Amino acid sequence: MHNAKFIRTAAFSLCVAVQTFQAEQVLAASANEKFFDAALCKPPYSITSATEIYDAAEALAKPDTSSLGAAIYKIPSQIGRDGFKSTEVFFASNAVGILVEGQRADDLAKKYRLKPESSDLLGTSTKGYSRELAADQQPEPGLAGPGKVRIVARQGDALPGKTLLACEFTQDF
Repeated sequence: MHNAKFIRTAAFSLCVAVQTFQAEQVLAASANEKFFDAALCKPPYSITSATEIYDAAEALAKPDTSSLGAAIYKIPSQIGRDGFKSTEVFFASNAVGILVEGQRADDLAKKYRLKPESSDLLGTSTKGYSRELAADQQPEPGLAGPGKVRIVARQGDALPGKTLLACEFTQDF
C-alpha cells in the first residue's frame, strides 16, 4: 500500500514537472516572437503595445535600471531571429527593443533596410541607423503628439558588446 501511494505521488510530481517544462517552452517561444516583433515595430510603437511587451518581460525577470535611464530585463532564455541573438529586453520612455549580442549595427541595418542616422544622440552612439515606418503605420494624429515611429539600431560605448534594436517614437520639435 505504501509503495502504491509513493508511485502515485511520484507519477503526479513527474506530470506536474513535465507540464511546467512545456509551459515554460511555450512562454519562451511566445516571448521570442513578442520581443523581436516589438523591436521591429510589429505592431508599431504605442502605449498599448509597449505595455504588453513590458508585462511579458515583467513575467520573466526583474529590471536593471542602472543604465542609460532605461530598464533592461535579462530574460532566462536566449531569443533569436535572422542570426541575431539576445537575452535582454530594453525599455525607455519612448522605445522598446532588445539588446543584440555583439556590435551588429551594420548587420542589423543591412537586414532591416535601415539608413545611417545624421546624429549621434549627443555622443551616446558611435553608430546609428534608422528607418521611419510608412505613413499608415504611424500613430493617429493627436494620439501621441507630433512625432514619428521608427526602427533603430545603435551601438556605442554605453552598451559594450551590445547593439540596441528598438522601435522608437521620436517627437517632432
